[in-house]
Amino acid sequence: MTQHTPERAFSDLDFAMMSRAIKLARRGIYTTAPNPNVGCVIVRDEEIVGEGYHHRAGEPHAEVHAMRMAGEKAVGATAYVTLEPCSHYGRTPPCAEGLIKAKVARVVCAMVDPNPKVAGRGIQMLRDAGIEVQIGLLEQDALALNPGFIKYMRTGMPFVQLKMAASLDGQSALSNGQSQWITSPAARQDVQRYRAMSGGILSTSKTVIDDNASLNVRWDDLPTSVQAQYLREELRQPVRVILDRQKHLTDALKLFHTDGERVIVSPDEDCIPLLDGADQIDLSTTLKRISDEHHINHLWVEAGATLASAMIKANLVDELIVYLAPKLMGSDGRGLIGALGLSAMADVIDLNITDVRMVGVDIRITATIKRKELR
Repeated sequence: MTQHTPERAFSDLDFAMMSRAIKLARRGIYTTAPNPNVGCVIVRDEEIVGEGYHHRAGEPHAEVHAMRMAGEKAVGATAYVTLEPCSHYGRTPPCAEGLIKAKVARVVCAMVDPNPKVAGRGIQMLRDAGIEVQIGLLEQDALALNPGFIKYMRTGMPFVQLKMAASLDGQSALSNGQSQWITSPAARQDVQRYRAMSGGILSTSKTVIDDNASLNVRWDDLPTSVQAQYLREELRQPVRVILDRQKHLTDALKLFHTDGERVIVSPDEDCIPLLDGADQIDLSTTLKRISDEHHINHLWVEAGATLASAMIKANLVDELIVYLAPKLMGSDGRGLIGALGLSAMADVIDLNITDVRMVGVDIRITATIKRKELR
């Protein structure tokens, strides 16, 4: 019942309007989590009569904003939505029901709801009401809007981005541990942008102590492009999750004197005790639990070589964000990631590089891991 419509069946107007809906949806990337970013455009007689996007959890969905703007002009119109309209009552009424009441004639969905428990229900509700529904227009663009929401709905685990920074010769710090600053101010602004898009930031007590890091989103350090679109109070602070196996954190650190929720993972009974038999923190269980309990479906990881290698070995990384600075630090520096226990070239970890661009004077590489069994 959710068979996709071939792209050749869509008109140029359809493509243009869905592109507009996707652009609208992107406006929510800093505010909607843990809800998905969704945009909607309502068109009648080739004219946009209503449009909107989802701003934040608990507030009206994109379709509601668009229908309010369209009013009676929604009758007989086409609604372009980046995600299948919801079919259930939550903090807001079902959007499929709203579209039916608005008497739209046609709905074009970029993608089906990724939650297998409800996928296709909104589409079926619309069709049962006599509304024409087409699926799959610009689906890949729609999927890219919500990697965290989609992964969590399908697997129960967060979408994990691992951030790393190094000199051109692959060193993340000098031999004495100094690393501030390898990258340029522009790259550090870019990191603030990624933090702001994330529901949580994962790090270790060693990183927090070494850098006295607050690991928060700092408005003054965000790119001006973000500041121009949002008010300071609109941006959320990610949940800061710190792995502190040996309980080294102290109240004197900046982490405890900046706004934002903190979750400390350690053997302490007052924290989250998630240890395996070797008295090491179980990363997979930790990620699952913090996702469920703190509504984090998009996790940004900032830490040293040890956690980076552990996350990669555990197959928990979805995307690598690597900043390479035009500096040379020498072989006596500290490497980008820790030991992976590889002994043959057949075992090395291959990457798919999906984007390379300059950020200030630095190179930012975005890559995914080609999945295979690590030995």
